[in-house]
Amino acid sequence: MTDLPPIAQRLHQIERQIREAERQHHRDPGSVQLVAVSKTRPASDLLAAHAAGQHRFGESYLQEALEKIEQLAEYPLEWHFIGRIQGNKTRPIAEHFAWVHSLDSLRHAQRLNDQRPSHLPPLKLCVQVNIDQQSSKGGVASGEIAALVSALHQLPRLRLEGLMTLPAAREAFSAQRQPFAALRQLRDRLATPAQPLTTLSMGMSDDLEAAIAEGATLVRVGSALFGERG
Repeated sequence: MTDLPPIAQRLHQIERQIREAERQHHRDPGSVQLVAVSKTRPASDLLAAHAAGQHRFGESYLQEALEKIEQLAEYPLEWHFIGRIQGNKTRPIAEHFAWVHSLDSLRHAQRLNDQRPSHLPPLKLCVQVNIDQQSSKGGVASGEIAALVSALHQLPRLRLEGLMTLPAAREAFSAQRQPFAALRQLRDRLATPAQPLTTLSMGMSDDLEAAIAEGATLVRVGSALFGERG
């Protein structure tokens, strides 16, 4: 293991951490998947992670992401858009990404639906929930999400997979669990046979275990994998 490149070493460590959290919190083995948050990272870092087995990458800055998507087009990578959506930039998101984690308006959903190329499968979505009601963060208020979820069912080029949140930082493990538990409970209230909402995109480098304890299926990790940004 020590002969591996640093990114490969860190990736294997994170995967071990995920698998251990699954065991400790009675999750099914393999039920939690890693999205490598690669915003601001050069394409060479993504290739190093891919060579070590990672294929899901999360990007926030659209122009930077499009450049990397073009550079790495020959590789079987799955691109997740995790940044705030701007209405005038929905077309390239619809054209180049497999997932969007940060949907927070019906207007953006309608644009993504209309602009999703017909030769591609439906765009997978998570609705971002502002679980802490932070004015600095995007996302739908918990009380407004039911109407949006219902409307998304009518858009055939989109596939609602679940919910995402980015809560305020907390230090204590029990405190970290609270917003993730709230998102899971909200999902449980909203889920139907037609829209089971099986995805919970929550948890990052510093609160990954707490998110897994409360039902995360996608965790978004950047600094623990690629190192702190300079």
